[in-house]
Amino acid sequence: MKGIILAGGEGSRLYPTSIIYSKQLTMIYDKPMIYYPLSVLMLVGIRDILIISNDETILFYEKLFKDGSQFGLSFSYSIQDKPRGLADAFLIGEKFISDDSVTMILGDNIFYGKLDFIRNAVKLNKGATVFGYYVKDPQRYGVIEFDENGKVISIEEKPKKPKSNFAIVGLYIYNNDVIEIAKKLKPSTRGELEITDINKEYLKLNKLKVELFGRGIAWLDTGTPQSLLEASTFIGAVEHRQDLKIACIEEVAYMMDFISRKELKELINKMPNCSYKSYLIKIFSNTHMHNRYQK
Repeated sequence: MKGIILAGGEGSRLYPTSIIYSKQLTMIYDKPMIYYPLSVLMLVGIRDILIISNDETILFYEKLFKDGSQFGLSFSYSIQDKPRGLADAFLIGEKFISDDSVTMILGDNIFYGKLDFIRNAVKLNKGATVFGYYVKDPQRYGVIEFDENGKVISIEEKPKKPKSNFAIVGLYIYNNDVIEIAKKLKPSTRGELEITDINKEYLKLNKLKVELFGRGIAWLDTGTPQSLLEASTFIGAVEHRQDLKIACIEEVAYMMDFISRKELKELINKMPNCSYKSYLIKIFSNTHMHNRYQK
């Protein structure tokens, strides 16, 4: 299974900040936003990851992550020269995906909670798996309609009159068929290749599975200044209460056995003195915490 983080888009709702850098590099409490979706891919066991962004921002991601080997990962980078829709990621990433399956996560989506069900969905996926989350404003998202037996019967992009309150979150699991499906898509009225059209095709083929998030899972969409503030406040409150960090990728790499204890120490030694380093020193010292992410 390959992983893609789509970190493009103009971020127009965050103007004027979006003039100078990508939304996905914005700080969410104590770390860049992109750490959060990256940690989700890591937690489900994906280590071969493609980051897609524009030509100006991709340099910052390369500086931030390099080739990924220090985290036990392998990073690739590709450019999306202008926003052409989420489904465009599978055309850009065709060579990267090769003959494998792929999980794509949007670079501005944050998930918090016990994510074992996502790991299981990755393992069990046969066609496509998407995730539904109950929201109060479904008209902002792709919306899932169910019949009386709970079977998915339609998906509609940003409907004026939503047929349910379940929105599709920015996390998608597909088999290799997604590449050919994406190639056959026609741009929508917005001039973009819509991810909803891919999901509709899998639904037509009876190969779409929808997993619903339970109440114990938080999904934070960070597209506006208000939602950025809310996300930072939420992450800060949880980290302060537990004295454990969310989406500390060095910690995740160590706990998932992507890197050794020696390699973690080398990463720590290269860091300047800061609270992030102090936290990792604590993790390094508490050897009994190792493998707490594993089943």
